[in-house]
Amino acid sequence: MKKIGFLLSTVLLTGALVACGDGASSPGKAINEDKIVVGVTAGPHEQIVEEAAKVAAKDGLEVELKVFSDYILPNTALSEGDLDANSYQHEPFLDTFNKDHSTDLVPVGKTILNPMGVYSDKYDSIDDLPDGATFGLPNDPTNGARALYILEENGYIKIKEDKRETASIYDIEENPKNLKFIELEAAQIPKQLGEVDAAAINTNFALEAGINPKEDSILLESSNSPYVNFIVVRAENKDDPTIQKFVKAYQSEEVRKFIEEEFKGSVLASWDE
Repeated sequence: MKKIGFLLSTVLLTGALVACGDGASSPGKAINEDKIVVGVTAGPHEQIVEEAAKVAAKDGLEVELKVFSDYILPNTALSEGDLDANSYQHEPFLDTFNKDHSTDLVPVGKTILNPMGVYSDKYDSIDDLPDGATFGLPNDPTNGARALYILEENGYIKIKEDKRETASIYDIEENPKNLKFIELEAAQIPKQLGEVDAAAINTNFALEAGINPKEDSILLESSNSPYVNFIVVRAENKDDPTIQKFVKAYQSEEVRKFIEEEFKGSVLASWDE
């Protein structure tokens, strides 16, 4: 097994950080009742919160978006008070972030499921992968484990039972096809797809690369996945009326209809699941 790392562009990350410097409340303070600043990652989360903002505006709430290019900065900005909320992550990722950064961020409302898919430029079916095929997966612990769970659920590997909550490529006890796992920066996997036999790609990065999860995947995460995304806030703001107003706007029928029409099954509204 070998590990290949890719660094995100410093310029992009710096720009995203600078962009979230004004307009939000500081930690411990009440949120402005007329305006909320929400962090999102580019792609589906951005599009959906833009739609939720239209619904919120009818209820007198202005929603300002701050768009980020990675998975860490939206939580850092939220914990530091540069955002009032963010919408882009599932609970396992949030739990890991809180543990690693000693933060107290909490989920307040379900949003969507972005089913992770397995893709290949070389094979039309995952069953066609040859013995010893190379398989790319995200190098962050949460999404790397998620990719392994998809393979296990479909019978391609088996993970050690005592390692299930923190599974990595080193915790695989059965690998009938002798897949050779290569860990890659999640955002870079679509660009590296031609260099491996198959790879697991997060939906937002797949869509940005023009890949349709429902049509192009050779294996797709099931709808009973625990990786549903959430609106997340600082713990002291979880019951704030402005936050609840935003959650209500997001979980509206208007937003559900937009998700169904815009993404055609590649992104699923999950707040009633």
